[in-house]
Amino acid sequence: MSYEDQLAMIRDSKLVYPPRPASPRLPIQSLGAYQERYAESLELLPEYWAGVAGQMEWSTPWTSVLEGALPEVRWFKDGMTNVSVNCIDRHARKRPDQVALIGLTEEGGERRWTYRELLDTTARMATALRDLGVDKGDVVAIFLPNLLETVAAVHACFRIGAVYNIVFSGFSPKALLDRLQDTGAKLVITADESVRRGRALPLKAKLDEILDQVPSVEHVVVIRRTGGDVHMEPGRDVTWDELLEKTPQGTDPIPVEANDPGFIIYTSGTTAKPKGLVHSGVGFLIGSAHNVQYALDLAPDDVYWCTADVGWLTFPIFELVGGLAFGATYILYDGALDFPDAGRFYDILSRYRVNKVFTAPTVLRSLARHGERLLEPYDIASLERIALVGEPLDAHTWQWVFEKLGRSQVEINNTYGQSETGSAWTSSIVGATPAKPGSCGLPLPGHAYAIVDDDGNAVPPGEVGQLAITAPFPTLARTIWRDPQRYRDVYFSIPQHPDWYSTHDAAVVDEDGHIWVLGRIDDVINVAAHRLSTMEMESAVLEVPEVAEAAVIGLPDAVKGEVPVAIVTTRSAVSKDALEQAVRQAVVEQIGAIARPEAVFPVENLPKTRSGKIVRRLLKDLLTGRPEGDVSGVENVEILEKLRAELERRQ
Repeated sequence: MSYEDQLAMIRDSKLVYPPRPASPRLPIQSLGAYQERYAESLELLPEYWAGVAGQMEWSTPWTSVLEGALPEVRWFKDGMTNVSVNCIDRHARKRPDQVALIGLTEEGGERRWTYRELLDTTARMATALRDLGVDKGDVVAIFLPNLLETVAAVHACFRIGAVYNIVFSGFSPKALLDRLQDTGAKLVITADESVRRGRALPLKAKLDEILDQVPSVEHVVVIRRTGGDVHMEPGRDVTWDELLEKTPQGTDPIPVEANDPGFIIYTSGTTAKPKGLVHSGVGFLIGSAHNVQYALDLAPDDVYWCTADVGWLTFPIFELVGGLAFGATYILYDGALDFPDAGRFYDILSRYRVNKVFTAPTVLRSLARHGERLLEPYDIASLERIALVGEPLDAHTWQWVFEKLGRSQVEINNTYGQSETGSAWTSSIVGATPAKPGSCGLPLPGHAYAIVDDDGNAVPPGEVGQLAITAPFPTLARTIWRDPQRYRDVYFSIPQHPDWYSTHDAAVVDEDGHIWVLGRIDDVINVAAHRLSTMEMESAVLEVPEVAEAAVIGLPDAVKGEVPVAIVTTRSAVSKDALEQAVRQAVVEQIGAIARPEAVFPVENLPKTRSGKIVRRLLKDLLTGRPEGDVSGVENVEILEKLRAELERRQ
């Protein structure tokens, strides 16, 4: 259908008010209070963010809150603090014996660190890194899964002013090599192996394959995750435990200027070189904590679990930094969420009385696929709040989660952000602002945006355009590592507005101020001059009861330019003809005949990242016979050959 038809669906969406009242900890208690505070925050932007930053501990006050304009700004100039102090030290002073981290493994292992233990390990590792020659500004690569030591490694870097780069532990040797060479890492922290779906996966061996091509790496620190036999190069390699044993004294945190680089995170590339986004450590702390406060209302008495992999920015925002700033008890899980069975997610919620969780829509769709019977053995009455990012949560799954999983008592908060933004800056404010199933909520205070056409002109509510950020905020990436011109060229190219950041996402704001992100601008399919959103089509496909997951892509067509095809997994056995008829009927009924899928391909599995995103680009590559490009971010890469054969057989 045309965008006009899609917008009619958005206009028909209904507000769903929070089932729980706002926490007295939050400065916003109602929709009216939000509207007032949001307007005031944009009018007095520096003052607003000064108030947020004032909630942190500073060793030296800033001389000015905000200087410059995008793409080059400075926040809290000359202000000195340390991220690890605000995430660990201040909690350890007040509640040293509170459990800070609960580390769980796929094999059933459990370890706990109190805040005292987390501080001690972090401070001693900071000393060890210095003893190995790591200085302020040096890059440390962290090639680890979700382990307790990963938290200590990151904050040890913060503690001494080193710049860290977390590399997703599922990356290929080539992807790892690209990142190590680009950063010029001086030291790598890794593990002997990781475990996924019952299989030991090499990490140290993968690193060893490429280290001779990275002369900048002087030392490798190895965590004994499985105890697997790995090569240890004398003089270069040392185990984590050995290093700590000979390092009895911790290092005091050094003051870090608010604009110093804190970490580098790479966006996944297709054929182009991945972009190493540079975030200020202090700015990221302030903005991500602000995000977590409104999206989750974390507090010390919460047991909280972010299911994302540490290699994706969701985890640093919502657990490692922004989350840890609130001194709760945090779950880290190293393994597949559906192994050894699909009830693992519920089991963890039940066993540890988790009351707040941050996850991906794909996880919830998978749970809905299994139905209520999977849920029956587990007591998850403690669960109060589910927040999400990555992909929009379709209305059908939203309703199932709310009614069945959440007993109509759980607040569901669908958010939106990017690696570049460093926070999920559109979100419901828990207990205060209503949600709309499918929308990304409201812009948080301190975040200004516009939706613009191809010429940079703002479009009115109800019309589709490109989502742009019109004013700076502290978590926005500062540059691309070693390539500032690319940063300007990629992200600051909106006509008439060279100081506006381009998200490259298509979006619309509705009459209630809710932002609906329709997908990447290049995910729009042009069918016979009709612009169709793949996201809207996927939502329609997911209304078919037999469909569990769906990906819609556009394929070239000699007559129409492009035609949509749907690739789906199913909940139960169904004939291909019946499935194809049901999918096509659902799309036609909800969108229109112009959007009818040219073909429907049922498959066993879809390619996904470890954070749960379906990799639609790969599906298009497989269907068009193109090389797959970069598959380093794909968790279940082993399915690609089978998937290619399935799709070829069904074409």
